Amino acid sequence: MKIAIINSKEDKAGKNIRKHLLLELDSPDVSGDFYIEYNRHDLFFVETKGRLIYEESLDERVGSDLIIFISRHTSKNPVPALTVHVTGNYSEALLGGEKGELSRAAPLFMHSVLIEMNKRAPEGFKVSYEVTHHGPTDLKTPSCFVEIGSTEEEWTNDDAGRAVARSVLESLRSCPSCAIKLAGFGGNHYAARETEIALCSSGAFGHIAHTREVKNLDSRLVKLMVEMSSADACYIDKKALNKNDVRRIEKILEGEGIPYLSENEIKDMGSISWKEYLKLKDFSQSISPGCRIHLKGLLEGKNLVFVEINGDLLEAALSFDEKYVIEGVENMNSAYLTSKTGRMLPIFITYEENRLQTINDLISLCVKTLHKDKNTAVIDDHMVIRKIRFDPAKAAELGVPKGPFFGKLAAGFDVMAEDRLITPAMVSKCSEKVIHIPGLEKYL
Repeated sequence: MKIAIINSKEDKAGKNIRKHLLLELDSPDVSGDFYIEYNRHDLFFVETKGRLIYEESLDERVGSDLIIFISRHTSKNPVPALTVHVTGNYSEALLGGEKGELSRAAPLFMHSVLIEMNKRAPEGFKVSYEVTHHGPTDLKTPSCFVEIGSTEEEWTNDDAGRAVARSVLESLRSCPSCAIKLAGFGGNHYAARETEIALCSSGAFGHIAHTREVKNLDSRLVKLMVEMSSADACYIDKKALNKNDVRRIEKILEGEGIPYLSENEIKDMGSISWKEYLKLKDFSQSISPGCRIHLKGLLEGKNLVFVEINGDLLEAALSFDEKYVIEGVENMNSAYLTSKTGRMLPIFITYEENRLQTINDLISLCVKTLHKDKNTAVIDDHMVIRKIRFDPAKAAELGVPKGPFFGKLAAGFDVMAEDRLITPAMVSKCSEKVIHIPGLEKYL
């Protein structure tokens, strides 16, 4: 790939980052334009005279596959910051570019840089996306700004320059290809929710619209955000927007057939590809319409498959200790489904090579969970699960008045009713469920 790295001679932060890029590349810091080979890439260093926000028609001049602007960040409320964003103007073009135009984003590279900067940021520096803003807006080549903010003290800080330089080079060396590309709606200038999502998931944002811009977005601009982000789906920060704006954006997306995901859905995707996720989601919906996929525990492998275990066994284990079961499943190389009510279903997702092991591990987890219950017995290949419950009818027959006494008995405490001691055992009923588990002994 040919990658153009652009800085302005007037920009102290850009010069700082450029200096450290060249130090990392063992190259002399010379002025002007020149090429350096790095990890099968041709890096084209370009130094301009004016402000980068006015660099229109740059595609034609640099002829590259990716454009990286290294620059300063300024703010009305200055804080030490390392940021990344793409350019464009949703409304007025106050700082370069054209009104209602967006440049093409590089969401995978931006995501990688954000994560790498978060690892390397000097103490006290905030790392974040910024929402889409300023020019240039006519770039059809994927591009982004990587910046140091927000005052001269930070612009010239060697630790900050080094952190950004190393983050850029590491991202060029090992940028992942399986992240889900997103366009975002809502949030403050530093896109707090989008940043948090990206730092703990494979959600890679391109264009992000500030809350104040969302109310002005029409169908053309929404589609342009998606197109110029190469987005697989969208994310709407519902806490940052009013209900009318949320519903309006949802209607536009639905009308255009563009999927949108919740924060939990993005985080739950783990490391699987968007294509695989869609296949899993379609199949899951055919099994249980309205169900949700939880992919947190799914790691790596080939050929995703669905496996099923005894529903009565799983339900009994969940009823006894749901938290323990969920934690156990999430520690396996597998994923699970929940119904509309949030209850785990007996259908799981894993990789073909782990299919038999996953089934054995799931059965073992449920058996061991139930074996902790003193009311569960093992007889040959059967688990006998006894449920002892408070029986209001028996309590009433013994003269126990409804109210607090019922609550105490149900909680396992004795009460006095009509000068008579009533124990929980006297007002309980027992039910049994027998579950056949072939080879039960090996799971204990």
